[in-house]
Amino acid sequence: MTGTQAISVQALTRDYGAVRALKGISFDVAQGEVFGFLGPNGAGKTTTIKILTGQLRPSGGTAQVLGYDVVKERQELQARIGVVFEHQNLYERLSGRDNLTFSARLYGVDHQRVDQVLDLLGLAQQAGKKVKVYSNGMKQRLLIARALLHEPDVLFLDEPTRGLDPNVARDIRTFVAELADKGVTVFLTTHYMEEADRLSDRVAILHQGNIVALDTPAALKAKHGESLEDVFIALTGNSLRGQFEE
Repeated sequence: MTGTQAISVQALTRDYGAVRALKGISFDVAQGEVFGFLGPNGAGKTTTIKILTGQLRPSGGTAQVLGYDVVKERQELQARIGVVFEHQNLYERLSGRDNLTFSARLYGVDHQRVDQVLDLLGLAQQAGKKVKVYSNGMKQRLLIARALLHEPDVLFLDEPTRGLDPNVARDIRTFVAELADKGVTVFLTTHYMEEADRLSDRVAILHQGNIVALDTPAALKAKHGESLEDVFIALTGNSLRGQFEE
């Protein structure tokens, strides 16, 4: 992790009609950092990711990713980031390889890169099968492979291991840590506090549109409890029970 900022957010707000979903949040994420962005359902996590990836305009404040203004330089930004949202959006009637080949053409990426990411995510042997027969874990790995096609400098992961069996989830966590070791910045949302604790260099906790804590997992646990789940409950008043239900 270096001192260079990959993400810089200042006084960011977002309104939905009369409801203010983000209430002036500010934070920075260093290059090569795994930044855990935690909060109860409805806290504003996905809204924040959509703003940072140029998919949603903020109502106020500023945000830069890799030095690009997320509103004014949206096209330049999207060529440098990868995004994996919680809901899988794959072409299930196509093979895994065809899904990636289609995206590679959109990015202007050489077809050899498709084989590289298939190997990287352990999907090469299943690449010719239609995605509709893939397991949930294989689909999630394919989504990550697609996000890495153009070798992004920042990777946004929204609940990347939700609903996966423990072995697949462990493999994805290991892969995320390896990406960070190579200098990729990872912006991670998750409901698994152990996952956030293990992977994150720092954690921000979002509650009702405000950041109520931002520090290393160790520092937060020293102040608020023995585990990151204790911290989460102390600062948001929410247990994790029911957090997986939208």
